[in-house]
Amino acid sequence: MSPNVEGPTHASAPVQAAYSYCEAVTGTQARNFAYGIRLLPTDKRQAMSALYAFSRRVDDIGDGTLPADAKFARLEETRALLGRIRAGEIEEDDTDPVAVALAHAARRFPIPLGGLDELIDGVLMDVRGETYETWDDLRTYCRCVAGAIGRLSLGVFGTPGASGPAAARAPEYADTLGLALQLTNILRDVREDAANGRTYLPAEDLAKFGCSDGFHSDRAPAGADFAGLVHHEVRRARALFAEGYRLLPMLDRRSGACVAAMAGIYRRLLDRIEREPEAVLRGRVSLPPHEKAYVAVRGLSGLDARTVTRQAVRRRA
Repeated sequence: MSPNVEGPTHASAPVQAAYSYCEAVTGTQARNFAYGIRLLPTDKRQAMSALYAFSRRVDDIGDGTLPADAKFARLEETRALLGRIRAGEIEEDDTDPVAVALAHAARRFPIPLGGLDELIDGVLMDVRGETYETWDDLRTYCRCVAGAIGRLSLGVFGTPGASGPAAARAPEYADTLGLALQLTNILRDVREDAANGRTYLPAEDLAKFGCSDGFHSDRAPAGADFAGLVHHEVRRARALFAEGYRLLPMLDRRSGACVAAMAGIYRRLLDRIEREPEAVLRGRVSLPPHEKAYVAVRGLSGLDARTVTRQAVRRRA
């Protein structure tokens, strides 16, 4: 354990109130995330809620209606707050419950808070309206806004199921799983993002499948191979999921269940998108609550982690 990280401690009333606020934010705003973290023990669930609430604040600035200059200023203010959290300058009676909760979580767990700086960098890319010519370009963005979240989460989960060189690769797997989730998000939200003036899919992919004109109606552009584009990106996402799932056997049972639940929901979204690509142009593709609950139970059973372990054994045989 890092000398700067406390072991399990009893949280004071102000800290508990701060965590309660973050859990309320997570429960009301994290449609898929909440299904995973509710499987965690209290201390890890609270820490993940604090991470989510801070991340949500950053995302909301980027997605809000303020002019760009105001967004830049707000994001830099949020980065300064993160610096105060990192420096241990947040008191338990601070008026910002997200800062209080995240500061306590960072003392409780070895959370690499620099990942939140990366998230801010990624949202700044959104505010500047950046587009991406190649997958390598888009991957850089995805690592900021999603891969970093995977690595932050790993600081809470730990890797008791791995040691030596295998444990050293855990952050890489967490990062890759974040990329898989983000690419699935991009496919799901392609029409919504277009309406907001954003294009994330690589320009070279759009050109290859005749989709460079964008997605501004519930039909694919005339003459475009939209299904081909979607299936191309789905294959890419599946490869990322396969690599990222190597993280599961490294986690304890409940942390593994959390990750398997969140990733499992997105994999099922990917299945739906693959079966009916143009559905993403007509509205947001989602899973019903009973299906999300089933995925969470499957994760808690450890089935996905055991499957990954068996596959790894077969590869070595």
